[in-house]
Formats: sequence, structure tokens, C-alpha cells
Amino acid sequence: MFKQISDKVSLPDLEKEILNYWQTNNVFEKSVDARHGAPDFTFYEGPPTANGKPGIHHVFARTIKDLVCRYRTMRGFQVHRKAGWDTHGLPVEIEVEKKLGLKHKGEIETYGVAKFNAECRKSVFEYKDMWENLTARMGYWIDMRHPYITCTNEYIESVWWALDRYFKEGLIYQGFKVQLYCPRCGTPLSSHEVSLGP
Repeated sequence: MFKQISDKVSLPDLEKEILNYWQTNNVFEKSVDARHGAPDFTFYEGPPTANGKPGIHHVFARTIKDLVCRYRTMRGFQVHRKAGWDTHGLPVEIEVEKKLGLKHKGEIETYGVAKFNAECRKSVFEYKDMWENLTARMGYWIDMRHPYITCTNEYIESVWWALDRYFKEGLIYQGFKVQLYCPRCGTPLSSHEVSLGP
């Protein structure tokens, strides 16, 4: 008949056993390679900024991303999943300003723009290990070994290339819109940046 299953199961131990099996046997990589020649479905993760700790909201978002990729895999596609790191933007600058005790943008010039940029580059990977551990622990299958990194020349040049193509196709136009603006930072703000508060 059926094998009797014990009710004395340690779920943390079971989780570790499954994650270890996946890692030891390269199950994620095999799930991609097994569909060689099938139609492609390419997924570039909207990258997190690794200079902030991951939170439960990241688990929710990443679960949905993983579900989409697994669904497309089950539908017969070869799903290439590329991780990324967002290394640009105001949150990175603000974090470094706090760390250095800078209160005004003019102080960045006094400190030295090149030195400030170097600190920003260093800070963006401050919690990288924590992010990678979270990614593995939640069973989120994504290629963390070959991520795209937004501060690399290759990435920046690819964005300029895409913008150039859009422009030549007539898909970019000049328009006007009301935009939130930070006079202290001297930059427009996204809704996410506004929600960070002062």
C-alpha cells in the first residue's frame, strides 16, 4: 500500500535537504538546459539595490517573478533568467551621504566627486551576501553567477544603444509633464524616492 509518513517532520531540515539537493545536482541549470532548442523566454530581473537589506516585500515580489518563469518553463519555453544589481540612483547616494555625514550636495564636491562615486560603488554591494542567501533560501531560481550590473560600461552602453534605436524608430519624443523635484538633490524624483521621506 502507501508508505506511512511520519508526522514528526522538521520543516527547516526538510527545506535544507531540498535546497541542498537542488544545489548539488544543479537542478536550476538543468531546468534551463533541458529545453535547449525550445522557444526562448528571457527574463531580466528588475534588480534590487544591494546597499539595502532585503525585506519581506522582496520575498513577495520575487515569488511572483519566480512563478512566472516556472510557469513559462512548464509551458515548454527555455527560460533564461538573469539576475541584476541596481547600482544607480538617489537611494544609493542618500545612503552614502548619511554614512559620510554629508548634509548638502555642495559637500559632495568638497569631499570629492570621484571619492564619493567610489564610496557609492562600494556601498551598492554591502548586503550582497544577504541577498544571495535570501535568493537561495526562498528557492528563487535565477542566474546569480552572471548578473547584469547597472554601473558597468557594458550595461550603460546597452541602454544608450536601445535609446538610439528607439529614437531612430521615432519612438522617443519630447513631451511635458509635472514631475516631483528635489531642490536639495537637484534631481527629479520617482514616487519610490518620494516615499523614502526626508
